[in-house]
Amino acid sequence: MRTGSDRVAPDCAGVDFYAADRGLRDLLAIYLPPAIRAHLEPHYARLGTLAGGRLDELARTADRHPPVLHPRDRFGRDEDWIEYHPAYKEMERIAFGDFQFHAMIHRAGVLGMDAPLPAVAKYAFQYLFVQAEFGLMCPISVTDTSIHLIRTFGSDALRAYLLPRMLSADPDTQWTGTQFITEKAGGSDVGALETVARERDGVWRLEGEKWFCSHTDADVALILARPEGAVAGTRGLALFALPRRTRDGARNAYRIVRLKDKLGTRSMASGEIRLEGAEAYLVGERDAGFRQMMAQVNLSRLSHGFRAASMMRRCLNEALAASRGRMVFGRRVIDHPLMHRELLKIMVPTEQALSMTFAAADAMDRGAAEELRILTGLVKLRACRDNVVVATGAMETRGGNGYIEDWVNPRLIRDAQVGLLWEGTSNIIAQDVIARAVRKDGAHRALHAMLRARLEAASAALPPSFREALGVALDRAVAAAETAPDTLVREAAAALYNAASAVLLAWEATRPGADARRALVARCVLAHRLTPRDPLSPEEAGWERPAGALLLGEAKLTVSDVTEVLG
Repeated sequence: MRTGSDRVAPDCAGVDFYAADRGLRDLLAIYLPPAIRAHLEPHYARLGTLAGGRLDELARTADRHPPVLHPRDRFGRDEDWIEYHPAYKEMERIAFGDFQFHAMIHRAGVLGMDAPLPAVAKYAFQYLFVQAEFGLMCPISVTDTSIHLIRTFGSDALRAYLLPRMLSADPDTQWTGTQFITEKAGGSDVGALETVARERDGVWRLEGEKWFCSHTDADVALILARPEGAVAGTRGLALFALPRRTRDGARNAYRIVRLKDKLGTRSMASGEIRLEGAEAYLVGERDAGFRQMMAQVNLSRLSHGFRAASMMRRCLNEALAASRGRMVFGRRVIDHPLMHRELLKIMVPTEQALSMTFAAADAMDRGAAEELRILTGLVKLRACRDNVVVATGAMETRGGNGYIEDWVNPRLIRDAQVGLLWEGTSNIIAQDVIARAVRKDGAHRALHAMLRARLEAASAALPPSFREALGVALDRAVAAAETAPDTLVREAAAALYNAASAVLLAWEATRPGADARRALVARCVLAHRLTPRDPLSPEEAGWERPAGALLLGEAKLTVSDVTEVLG
């Protein structure tokens, strides 16, 4: 006998997030060499099952039991330490020990690979993991990027000291990393930082405060400070590696003052620290700290883009589960035409983000530095902003239960917000894309050339009018990026993101074996994100309902299935 409880819409508990994601599997087939993909396929499948099962359970528990700071030990000594719930520690063992996310692209041996993984492969693992747990991805990412900076800029002695520990998968020996930049005097304005570095008898010691330190108790923090007597602004900043403990095992001379009471990412500790002559190691040249740290910041920005894409996928999965599993007014929710439209508002930005993040990872693998330079900013800006809207839409799809903490939707909404803040607000990122990547570095020309080449590669399979519309939108977006006034850099960057994603989606749809519904998503981007519409004269184009039915169907589509709708 059915009860009221039987009529509550289901969620994604127990779903295999890898098997459920045809788009992810298609892009892995496009971007990864067949042998690597075949080797990693069982590991993606295993993580997909974990993300919809055990990891999801652990993430829910860790979110309800945030870390606790213990400032002193029982003898009254300032041996501050952070207590984590066992659920968080189990997730750490899965991420750092089992899958070794932090070491994937830095050494052989991870998941049985005889060489480091390509960036595409690494980010695909992160994409699956974050569908269950967002907070822990910060420690994973900053450990990964800290390894990169130390390997790239550190001295031989510093690399020999830190890297074996940071690359270890053994929890008894492994050191995790992080980055501490923000101070009360300067967040985005990094040149205003006040932390001072003084060299005495060949040892650097740091004094000052850092105001927002995520992964507060990491074993090694990369930190910006101004050497005594250095010039003002970013040119006077140096990069240092700050170990939590000195070589003799003693606690280094800095204190965790308190933990932040955050809106989201509750499972992970963010706090404030006070540096009281802490011992640190200079990384690279003492007048190149800001430039070196920006390498880590840009990698973190790309990671945030992947995290946003991942959370949007979880939102889409939840919205589909809820709308397919609940009956209202005698029909499934998904069968109501208005719900079709709302679900597409979740699906389109989700697929855009997937295409753009994978294009950026592919640029990293190909060594296409200019493409990566501009794609990173575009992804960080637009995917993170779309994530907030998508999370809200998924909550609304579930209805009142979407507002209740028993379900994942409130956590998705809370965690989505941080993508707008960490590693630069939307204004900062838009200025970086347009004022620097485009107008100073000219990186958009490389992006334009790559996209034009991919459009040409897809041209034979696409209807001529659709192909032409894509090309016109791309050219206009590039021109807008070159000429937009300073007050409209966000709009210009968004237009470039949308045009680029439309081209990529159409190209992906024409690759051998791929699902052609990605071309329908490109059609939606053209119509709803790149074409002006009169809000006082709402009108539904003839292609929209057929396209929606195809997109929300579950059958794999060929190019011939969608050609008529593309027009």
